[in-house]
Amino acid sequence: MRSWIVKITLALSLAAGLAPAIAHPASAASVDAPWLDTTTLQQGTVGVSYSGATSKRVKVMISKASTVYTYDLNTSKASESFPLQSGNGSYEVTLLENTSGTSYKKIGSSSVELTSPSANEVFLGSVQNVNWKDAKNATALAQKLTAGKKTDKEKAQAIYNYVISNVSYDYDLAKNLGSVYLPSADQTLSSKKGICYDYSSLMAVMLRSSGIPTKLVMGSTSYVKEYHAWNEVYLDGKWVIVDTTVDAAYKKAGKSIGFAKEASKYSVQKVY
Repeated sequence: MRSWIVKITLALSLAAGLAPAIAHPASAASVDAPWLDTTTLQQGTVGVSYSGATSKRVKVMISKASTVYTYDLNTSKASESFPLQSGNGSYEVTLLENTSGTSYKKIGSSSVELTSPSANEVFLGSVQNVNWKDAKNATALAQKLTAGKKTDKEKAQAIYNYVISNVSYDYDLAKNLGSVYLPSADQTLSSKKGICYDYSSLMAVMLRSSGIPTKLVMGSTSYVKEYHAWNEVYLDGKWVIVDTTVDAAYKKAGKSIGFAKEASKYSVQKVY
């Protein structure tokens, strides 16, 4: 993975600060924020839509205190879902439209209050970069692989074994990655190759659709030099680090490595 995600976040945070905030309490189909759908708020996600010109680049910024996440909104879709992954509390959801170059104007902003009874609920959601609701082939395969498995650990192991055995690293894609890239679980399965973002998204899609809370995590690790993506899977009451990109490479080289990784070898920057 490259550092473009971090650069976009920093640039957008600066751009967003040039415009005044317009905050309103949010509710589903809100009159003040018709672009914001909070029907899945208690599951830790919100939906965002855009009614302007589809040729414009549009971003969604979600902030809680000093934690800020930014996303490119796919304006060709009626709506996309985004996570509120920083715990219970007040979030500001902002919609920004590109004016020129790297400049954006704020076209809407609304506050939402998350009071979910389960902190892990959000990591079951179908969101922009872990879109399991649209990944028909990946979810069907996950159902097949986990059939007859009694525990979440057995299910996770079955999915993990498949991914590291069937998906290879795409070096060409890594070299030619644009500034905007979103993984597709079904595409990764079809091509049987991908970068770390694809590996981790595929794992999250298959595990979440199987009812297992799973994080898509980005940051750095001692295993690779580049900006990286991996998973944390909730098993037996704790979060376990799983890195299918690294393990697929080890398997291809004829080496073995454990399913769970040491936390000390990973540094987290973003969690989805």
